[in-house]
Amino acid sequence: MAKENGSCRLPSADVAFLHMDRPTNLMVINFAMLFDQPLEAQALHAALRTRLIERYPRFRMLVQESRLGLRRPSFAEDPNFELDRHVHTRALPSPGDEEALRSLVSKLVTAPLDHSRPLWEMYLIERPGGGHALLVRVHHCIIDGIALARVIVSLTDEAREYEDSAAAQLAARVRAGEHDSPRGTGDSTELIGAPRVRELIKRAPAGARALAKLLLTPADARTALRGKLGVSRGVAWTGQLDLARVKAIARAQGATVNDVLLAAVSGALRRYLLDRGGEPRAIRTLVPVNLRPLDKPLPRELGNRFGLVFLTLPVDVAERRERLQELTRRMSAIKRSPEGPVSYAILKTIGLTPPQVERRIVDIFTTKVSAMMTNVPGPSEVVHLTGSPLRAVQVWAPMSGSVGMSVSIFSYRGEVTIGLLADTGLVPDPQAIVGHVERELEQLAALEPFAKTHSSAQPGEIVRR
Repeated sequence: MAKENGSCRLPSADVAFLHMDRPTNLMVINFAMLFDQPLEAQALHAALRTRLIERYPRFRMLVQESRLGLRRPSFAEDPNFELDRHVHTRALPSPGDEEALRSLVSKLVTAPLDHSRPLWEMYLIERPGGGHALLVRVHHCIIDGIALARVIVSLTDEAREYEDSAAAQLAARVRAGEHDSPRGTGDSTELIGAPRVRELIKRAPAGARALAKLLLTPADARTALRGKLGVSRGVAWTGQLDLARVKAIARAQGATVNDVLLAAVSGALRRYLLDRGGEPRAIRTLVPVNLRPLDKPLPRELGNRFGLVFLTLPVDVAERRERLQELTRRMSAIKRSPEGPVSYAILKTIGLTPPQVERRIVDIFTTKVSAMMTNVPGPSEVVHLTGSPLRAVQVWAPMSGSVGMSVSIFSYRGEVTIGLLADTGLVPDPQAIVGHVERELEQLAALEPFAKTHSSAQPGEIVRR
């Protein structure tokens, strides 16, 4: 890396995300922070200057590309940087309810970022009754989603206290099964340096098998969730789900919290496809696996440090318990797989190819899946921004290539929210899907405990009837 205040080339993985951007799929991560009390604009600007701009130089840097694409893109200081050009104010249209907020956010997330400025922006949305929503939009070439969640927490008034204990808290929550480890497990996490694909194959036959799976997996099944993409996007989100209740379901069924939430999403997609008159077929998704050490501070240059693994949601399985047990089995297999580090190595290699070649590779790869699935952990206690308590957080992960939907899980202060971002030509009413998610969780809570009904089975074992 060159000096922070000078020009520095983008790492090849970040170049890959820069070139994935296209009108039909913007490579932009979107976070919405909801406050019941107003945020004072001047205090917000002061917090952004000291906690974001000064701490992480990429937020004041332009991305520069050579006209002929002969040199790797680089970050360079924006000589005209002004915070006011990145923080905008909007009033929520009448009637000012949650549906109005969804409509406004859906419009804002479809707008491409201005490449003549650093690639991020915020919208301070005034809500009736004095509250605010703060929509944060950051290009993926700057940072990945899990790291961005940590950056957003660093903006809060409790930032210093949180940073001192964040790694320990997150590690404890992973061990407790509240989240499946976002790093992967075992020795595969030691491949964080992202060696070239040949080196991975040389290290272990498992790496070769993972590479073959990533490259040779066929296109996903044709359902109502796949098709030609447009530029219009719709956002949706669940209510704030009680994490303690989800944990109780997980304990009763011998699963993890993440297994339960993914089972609810699978059931919701099944209901949605049936409502559309389609066959509820299994749906393959891409799941990010964090490769960044959890026990170290974020580097000032940020960047992307994650791989991707395939997860097939058992949407074709009709019985809820069997659906959950099948997800538990599949998630256990993913945790033992080296696919995450292998895919990161592939991503770095893709970033070294010309944009036209990269586009073709991305198009081929993304035909293999129908959705992106992410799970991002947030603070376990209430945090404040300029004195206002943060009530809830909604996250919408971007899609790439031909993928038309993403599902994002975020936990905060003992609650979970699930956000959906979808191409409106494919999914005209994404709120219908998240409504099904909430009903599926109710049905999962009503199941008899696994130990009582299948006393001879082991947790994660599928019992077919």
